[in-house]
Amino acid sequence: MRPMKKTGKSIFDEQYRVVSIAADRLLVRGIRSGRVLTIVNPEPATPLSEQDYPPGKLIALSDPSLAPQN
Repeated sequence: MRPMKKTGKSIFDEQYRVVSIAADRLLVRGIRSGRVLTIVNPEPATPLSEQDYPPGKLIALSDPSLAPQN
């Protein structure tokens, strides 16, 4: 496997393609970087579904630290 170059880019600066899905996690691959991420569902009472995240769907991640404070 080839080491990834450090570019200073955030995981939030890229689009990802859904690779697979389970009720508690989503596996995605970066379009440009090829980086594979496993996203764990933060709300287990609301399972992820293939209807919402079909394999091949493009998604972007949002930075939760930038969300408005309550």
